[in-house]
Amino acid sequence: MNEDTLLQVNELKTHFKIDRGDVKACNDISYAIKKGETIGFVGESGAGKSVTGRSILNLIDSPGKIIGGEIIYKGQDLLNMTEKEIQKIRGNEIAIVFQDSSTAFNPSYTVGEQISDVIQNHFDMEYEEARERTIKLLDDVNIPNPRERFETYPHQYSGGMRQRALIALALSCDPDLIIADEITTGIDVTTQAKILNLLKELKKERDLSMQFITHDMGVVAEICDRVAVMYAGEIVEIGPIQEIFNNPKHPYTMGLLGSLPQTSGAKEELESIPGNMPDLIETPSGCSFRDRCEFATEECAQHNPELEELATNTNSTNHKSACIRVNEINWNNGRETNKDTSSNGSRRDTNYLNKDEDPLVDVYKLKKYFDPEGQSWVDMLLNGRKYVHAVDDVTLNIYEGETVSLVGESGCGKTTLGRTITQLYNEDSGTVLFAGTDITDAKKSELRKLRRNYQVIFQDPFSSLNPRRTVGKIIGRPMKLHGLVDTEEEKRDAVKELLVEVGLKESHIDRYAHEFSGGQKQRIGIARALAVEPDFIVCDEPVSALDVSVQAKVLNLLMDLQEERNLTYLFIAHNLEVVKHISDRVAVMYLGEIVEMGPIDKILSPPYHPYTEILLSSIPSLEIGEQELQNLPEGEIPSPIDPPSGCRFHTRCPYAMPECSEESPINITTNKNHRIKCHIFDENKMEGKPKSKEQIIAEQTENVDPKSNNQSISSAKNTNQSVPNPQDEKQSVGDD
Repeated sequence: MNEDTLLQVNELKTHFKIDRGDVKACNDISYAIKKGETIGFVGESGAGKSVTGRSILNLIDSPGKIIGGEIIYKGQDLLNMTEKEIQKIRGNEIAIVFQDSSTAFNPSYTVGEQISDVIQNHFDMEYEEARERTIKLLDDVNIPNPRERFETYPHQYSGGMRQRALIALALSCDPDLIIADEITTGIDVTTQAKILNLLKELKKERDLSMQFITHDMGVVAEICDRVAVMYAGEIVEIGPIQEIFNNPKHPYTMGLLGSLPQTSGAKEELESIPGNMPDLIETPSGCSFRDRCEFATEECAQHNPELEELATNTNSTNHKSACIRVNEINWNNGRETNKDTSSNGSRRDTNYLNKDEDPLVDVYKLKKYFDPEGQSWVDMLLNGRKYVHAVDDVTLNIYEGETVSLVGESGCGKTTLGRTITQLYNEDSGTVLFAGTDITDAKKSELRKLRRNYQVIFQDPFSSLNPRRTVGKIIGRPMKLHGLVDTEEEKRDAVKELLVEVGLKESHIDRYAHEFSGGQKQRIGIARALAVEPDFIVCDEPVSALDVSVQAKVLNLLMDLQEERNLTYLFIAHNLEVVKHISDRVAVMYLGEIVEMGPIDKILSPPYHPYTEILLSSIPSLEIGEQELQNLPEGEIPSPIDPPSGCRFHTRCPYAMPECSEESPINITTNKNHRIKCHIFDENKMEGKPKSKEQIIAEQTENVDPKSNNQSISSAKNTNQSVPNPQDEKQSVGDD
């Protein structure tokens, strides 16, 4: 073991014994982590990434068991230690940050108590000293008002703050190695960017080593030194990040990279890996990837490939691949290294916005407020009744056959807006016209009939499918309720046809939801939405929790169905790469308001709202060695219970002026069909200011990093656009 090596894993085997046999979740895994190094683990769901990380600290629950191998940490084999000995390593020297921060903390105790309790147990420290250390840790991970936050409970933290508090917990005993398990999955881009920058700072300050588990390749490129690609419980490729991204040498790695939405303009089909990962009980003979590999030969079925270092013309790069054809395959064949991103592909021309065509969905001044959690009648009596301003005076329209995406940070009101438009929530005021009919004024009986025309694909396929019903009953029930089928036989035939249409099999009709993978569950959710033949679908974060290959398949399916059925989508997302790929138009939402709306190419190019600028600059780059992420917003998103006066973004805006806190901005047309709610673009407000509108737009162009996937941002430098006078709000397309 090299003296620079902190952790050495040799031939690790972790299996789970179930009735059908042994699930080989981690099978002959070998790798090393150097001091101060970050190694990323990527691969599809079920590849064995998390099991590998948990095995390091022997956090494998029954029926799982580590059945072989070595885990050498600082010269000691952790697998030979007693439970008492390994407990001294956990937290003190090796810490783990789990994916779901909402379940990692005990809801009955304050965050500060839970962190200080760990410190007291490991260091035999007095309470006051542990408390001060905890407050400093909270401050180190950028928790605002750390002394006050010590006393608050987990549910009182935002998602991003909870994740940072979890990092503080992991750092509490000064570990040398942190295992980060999917800690950026499902969070918005600005929170993700803050966490990545925080980890980079902590790594530099504390000389930390990290094992970073994720399915987000952009995150890996941003933070990792090396990367291990896992498939079916094995590492199939490992090497320096530059080598893996720029010169992949395994077909599976190529498939993962090819599945990423990297276009800045083209709405075209994504590459995806055919088929699914094999059963880890009975993996195929030879190479486990061969059934999905375009380069597979008969020889691949006969030989199990070893992870071997590649021969290079330069010094050794420690780049290894488990492919017997690594020296035969033309790795550049079919790889578009210089894609033309200037084409609009099949994206719809937004000239239809200027015609007399009426929108399919027309939302006007929509409001939805909630009572704050824990507000009692005593609070209302003494302090007056307060409301959560989830959706506040939103106006937008969506035309037949188009995809309008809704983006913004977590908690800005995206999901609430989607559910209020479809009347899953009753509005407090405003109207929603669907094909000319005011559905906010409809009676319950009328609403049930109207709901056939619009459906929702929910974010979490696990909780949105009834575990007690078969797939056939889940999809068939709405058909029966809306009178689309007369007999049971007719219903089964229709369900089978739908299953095939969404990429599943007819034989799946009698299976239960728990028998499917995450991507398959999402396809069932799509089939259920299509069952009543709707015209409009709200897609609420439908791919946020999916790995890149499954994500590509689901996005391709949604676009194919849209073309075949002339569907209209409201696509809610926080992944801006996905939004760029699928959208015709985009609405940017902040604290219940739409602050910018326009065609996708206008949203991606200056001028844009300062909040949009921050969202775009937060996207992780697939280019290796990029500079620190720029223009991250200061502080946390304000409470929607008491939103800031004037422009709601002024408390975090880099261009804020005194007027911004005093007066709410009006919508300004900066370009055809592109409107921004910001004082910067109001020439009357900017007259005599130190910075002109043109100077701010030029700054926006420079500030957003010219990354390969954001070329349209950096190249657009039109700073001489005129700003017409604002028009009547009701008549304006996309006004808010």
